[in-house]
Amino acid sequence: MNSSPDLSKDEKTPGYGIQIGYRTLSIRVEEKELPSRAKRSTDPADAIASIDVHLLNTDEVYTRYSCHPTVGLEAEAVQRRSKDGKNVISPPPTQHWKKILNYIFGGFNFLMWIAFIVTIISYKPLGGSDPSAVNLGVAVLLMLVIIISATFYAFVDWNASRIMKSIKSLIAHEAAVIRDGNQQLIPATDIVVGDTVVLSTGDRVPADLRIVAASSDLRFDRSLLTGESDMIPGSLDATSDNAMETRNLALTSTFVTQGTCNGIVFATGDRTVMGRLVKMSGETKFKLTTIQKEIWFFTKVISSVAFSMFGLSLLLFGVWLRTSYPGYENISLAIVNSIGCLTAFVPQGLPLCVALSLTIIARRMSKRHVLVKNLATIETLGCMSVLCSDKTGTLTAGKMVVESIAFLDRHLLVSEIEEKISEAPEPRLFAGLSALHQIARLCNGAKFDSATADRPIHEQNIKGDPTDTALLRFSEALSIPTLNINTSALLSSWKKPFEIPFNSKNKWMLSVVQQTTTTEGDITEKASTTWMLVKGAPDMLVKSCTTVMRSDGSIIPFDEASRQRMSDLQSNWSSEGQRVLALCRKPLDALKPNLSPNDMEELMYSEISGLTLVGLVGIRDPPRPDVPSSVAIIRRAGVRVFMVTGDFKLTAVAIARQVGIITQHSVDTIDDVRVASSEKHLTDVSPRAIKPLEDGPIRALVLTGEDVSTLTPLDWHIIVGQYTEIVFARTTPDQKMKIVEEIKARGDNTVAVTGDGVNDAPALKAADIGVAMGSGSDVAKEAAALILLNNDFASIPVAIEMGRLVFDNLKKVTLYLMPVGSYTEFMAVVTNVVFGMQIPLSSYLQVCFSITNDVVMSISLMYEKAEADLMLRKPRNARTDRLTDWRLFFQIYLFIGLMAWPCAMSMWFVYMDQQGLGFHDVFLAYNNWTGGYHNYTQDQLDQFVNVGECIYYVTMVFMQYGNLLAIRNRRVSLLQSNPLWGPRKNIAVPIGMVATALIAVINLYGPGLQKVFLTTPIPGMFWGPPFAFGFGILCVDEVRKLIVRTYPKSFVAKMAW
Repeated sequence: MNSSPDLSKDEKTPGYGIQIGYRTLSIRVEEKELPSRAKRSTDPADAIASIDVHLLNTDEVYTRYSCHPTVGLEAEAVQRRSKDGKNVISPPPTQHWKKILNYIFGGFNFLMWIAFIVTIISYKPLGGSDPSAVNLGVAVLLMLVIIISATFYAFVDWNASRIMKSIKSLIAHEAAVIRDGNQQLIPATDIVVGDTVVLSTGDRVPADLRIVAASSDLRFDRSLLTGESDMIPGSLDATSDNAMETRNLALTSTFVTQGTCNGIVFATGDRTVMGRLVKMSGETKFKLTTIQKEIWFFTKVISSVAFSMFGLSLLLFGVWLRTSYPGYENISLAIVNSIGCLTAFVPQGLPLCVALSLTIIARRMSKRHVLVKNLATIETLGCMSVLCSDKTGTLTAGKMVVESIAFLDRHLLVSEIEEKISEAPEPRLFAGLSALHQIARLCNGAKFDSATADRPIHEQNIKGDPTDTALLRFSEALSIPTLNINTSALLSSWKKPFEIPFNSKNKWMLSVVQQTTTTEGDITEKASTTWMLVKGAPDMLVKSCTTVMRSDGSIIPFDEASRQRMSDLQSNWSSEGQRVLALCRKPLDALKPNLSPNDMEELMYSEISGLTLVGLVGIRDPPRPDVPSSVAIIRRAGVRVFMVTGDFKLTAVAIARQVGIITQHSVDTIDDVRVASSEKHLTDVSPRAIKPLEDGPIRALVLTGEDVSTLTPLDWHIIVGQYTEIVFARTTPDQKMKIVEEIKARGDNTVAVTGDGVNDAPALKAADIGVAMGSGSDVAKEAAALILLNNDFASIPVAIEMGRLVFDNLKKVTLYLMPVGSYTEFMAVVTNVVFGMQIPLSSYLQVCFSITNDVVMSISLMYEKAEADLMLRKPRNARTDRLTDWRLFFQIYLFIGLMAWPCAMSMWFVYMDQQGLGFHDVFLAYNNWTGGYHNYTQDQLDQFVNVGECIYYVTMVFMQYGNLLAIRNRRVSLLQSNPLWGPRKNIAVPIGMVATALIAVINLYGPGLQKVFLTTPIPGMFWGPPFAFGFGILCVDEVRKLIVRTYPKSFVAKMAW
């Protein structure tokens, strides 16, 4: 049996017409006793245990599933079997009750529940025979808060999930199958049992397969299924009775990491092993995102403080106020006032804004066709300090085209081949083209899709890697009758009994081909000439060559002068950015029949010597047009961009210069690193401190995979700590992963990796953020956290900006909510509990302000656009730069907060003074505040308190205008970033201002609210000063920003948030 699939769309299956008889015979056989089928079972574990297809021999597999080795299934059979359903694994059932509980009790809602229960208790039974309606009203309001918050959480979660599902649906998983004798690409969901699936390196296994043909180097990544990261070899024969252990099954959601194979589908969708495991495992576990962890940490701290203050307030009442000042408060009133500690300290708007930010991110990402597997990835992208990018298909378009070919004595452009031959006195002067065409076409792992066979060659779909695709298009299009170069004739007269596919370790591909003669009316093949064809990296193959071909086809010894000539040509092409391949061949003696694939592989490895270098091929892969500008933006954002590629050093450096990764004329090498590491004494330096100086020189470095394998820890200190431009060339997958891990271990770096190939997958997994191209291999897309479905490299700087913006905006929300909505409210409670003053802000107004006025205004901050300098700042250190740090608390409690609460409190005292009650009459009044105090009745005193509370509330509402406008920018003046027009336009800000003013008016003038919550209109003079206070806060903050901008190294700048 051949160990590789058919060569081409044009190659006919020998004796195709006989297959009808074969299929008829197979139907008769099916009527007899066949190997027993697996018994169906409702228990997933039993169903997996009953799989026996791996124990059958290959012929029995074809018989059981009524399919043919070369024809596959016919259209009628596919249609019949498709009635069994789509090849889709159903998602695990969602336990909705857990989600609902999270919505109801998540965030700060659990504190609201405590406040609600305590308020109900203070109404009944602690309220006595005549409980206060205010207590019941506050309880109802708290319940409304819980319901609205839970509904909002649920809506945001549903909306974000819906958007992400719509993006995931854009990923088209395709599979190559053989049907009606042709290989074709179909949606993976349309695979049916009995299909012959063709798999190659990088493919995801689309269904459960029994392997019936395989290359000797076949390897699978089963980590998704087993958790083991080691590559598992594939085989044709069973290696275990256990279906999960045997190596002749390829199971759904595993990946081909090396080699090629054909397999017969024996299970699809929920009937696959993975489908049954999903059914057994139940719901997937919920994981907190990094930003949610940050908020949850902040929530725990604030909640602990709030609960402590609530307990302390009740303790003060119980052990001090109740005994020292009897009559000042009853237990019911003390509880309600103490609830202010819970509601005042808690910024209810923060969890809502976090939830909202996820929806905003999901919507923006969906517009750019970026699939984010976990929305937290975006926030992590904001911390990115190093981007390691693959070259081919990531920085370059991945649309390779053969541009140049060369023999020892002649090199020419592909576009001028026909012209040169026609000008030559004798076409045989270019006879070497025949051998070059043979290798390019026959030693090739790419295949045309038969579904697009009617299109021109350059438009036909091809399954294979970009290099093979370029060579396939070149060889298919090359037709020179005078030299007998004809692809159809070539394919019909050669067969390929064995091949070793390209892998990133060898960096070459090998095919063994035999010339065949077919007698008309006979299907027997008589082998004559046998060749070993090899193509790959020149630096890997040229050393195995002893002869070289000239353009006329003559062979001469490969002496030192010839080697130097070919090496110089390779260097010239590489320095222009071309990928260079060497095409070699060697005649073989007749092969021994019935050699096992492993024995054949060993034989071929021993034969790789004494090769003839036929020629060099130069392949052009231009950079993506959006890459240079994107690299420039990323570098301005303080992110170092490194290239990590398997390509030749000079090619890699040439492309790196074209896209802006290397800008320096002088590029250091391993020797410079060794000199520096011998001079420097970095043994005592903390790895976290190893990073380039901000104002240090820009230095460039190029290293090869060979260099990487010899680096010491001190060498890595120099590389990571001193170089901003690095190219790693000729690297293997293991070396790519090592590079990522070494960079992550130093300088508190957050490392992102971009890639599209199988060789990028280990590095994508090792990185903090893996970014794959939509056109990349299935292995790379599975390993990545972010997939650019449009292959749009420009989405990376946008994602970095969004990550920074989300963190920035949440910081602004915290800074907006805390000084007034938390600090100023809390001071009102403190004056009541500790200093014996009537509470300047009722529990109702505290709760109302926190969950209506503040939330409406803070939501507008989530729609803020990026500040002008956002992508000019250095990356955030994820370990040390927290959402809330000492600078933020300084701004909250010692700057804005220290202006806000005295302003609000002063309005309370001004109003009381107008009623003839001076500061000392109100402060420390305790239980003196009763009827007859300063000749006022109890009703008059109560009315003074009600009006004073509303004045305090209105002052807070309009003072927040100035606070909001101040914290919209960290550095820039409002004059350059107003919310009404210009680049920082944000209509949500004025809408929020109008909405919060309307809420204040409704609270003061709503008849029902006045009756239940004792709110009341306030004198006209108290509507104006709050605007002046807000303007004053804005002006003071503008002065602070001016100092920061003018003196960036001053004490004020160091304290700036």
